[in-house]
Amino acid sequence: MLPTNKPIRVSKSKRSEKRRPRLSPWLQEVVSYVYLLVGSLIIAFAFNLFLLPNKIASGGVAGVSVVLNTVFDVPPAYTQWALNIPLLIAGLLILGGRFGIKTAIGSLMMPLLILLTSHADAPSHNPLLGAIYGGLGVGLGLGIVFRGRSSTGGLDIAAQILHRLTGIRYGLAVAAFDACVIISAGLFISIENALYALLALFVTSKTIDFVQTGLQTSKAAFIVTNYPEQVSQAILHDLDRGLTRLHGQGGYTGEERPVLLAVVGQNEVAKLKALVRDADPSAFVIISNTAEVLGEGFHEDH
Repeated sequence: MLPTNKPIRVSKSKRSEKRRPRLSPWLQEVVSYVYLLVGSLIIAFAFNLFLLPNKIASGGVAGVSVVLNTVFDVPPAYTQWALNIPLLIAGLLILGGRFGIKTAIGSLMMPLLILLTSHADAPSHNPLLGAIYGGLGVGLGLGIVFRGRSSTGGLDIAAQILHRLTGIRYGLAVAAFDACVIISAGLFISIENALYALLALFVTSKTIDFVQTGLQTSKAAFIVTNYPEQVSQAILHDLDRGLTRLHGQGGYTGEERPVLLAVVGQNEVAKLKALVRDADPSAFVIISNTAEVLGEGFHEDH
């Protein structure tokens, strides 16, 4: 993959923009701990305001604590400590250097925050609202924690251990543990609660994705053209976007075919298609969604 050597004309508006200063390493570390604290606090409130009052066990150690609280009236924070501490020790022994200090802090701090916020009054005892807003709160909190490159531990540690020992994919291991928690909720609480737990887990996953990628919607355009110079000039100068030249080969003819890759904003797609059509009416264009774009002209992640 070779970047184009054509000069990119930068518009006056772009030249006037200043790059955001990057944070120093120690300040980045401080910010990551702030993310961990704020995200964990949001999760604790979501748990005590929506999930626990409605007996929604949407996976993880928190879900196990909901089941045990419902069946044996055990305070959720104590259950979470009882599970997190052995998992921490096992993680230190098995995962070693891959096991982060922030994960250890998150594993111990999360139950503490849940204990400190346990007297918060639930705004609703409707399980549907509890699943939706609890899932939103947990997803928002986890998304913030993940942006700080941290973790709240729990069954995520168990999933990492299972992946290390058996080779099972990490994502599959997480899903398997969450499924066990939800099935136990169906057995010991009710089938209806298990269904609400599935809904909460779905909302949580979508909210995490939203927090990680934000509202920014970008498109990746792959352009196969016989006139790469004309199309490149149109993108570089008229659209004011950079591009990358790839080397392609026709599957039937075996001929070399240049492929241009350009990433544009949602509002620039129509203009891009018009520019390509004017430069090469026979060009083959593929436009796909991108989850996130980092770099000059797009979002910068600290």
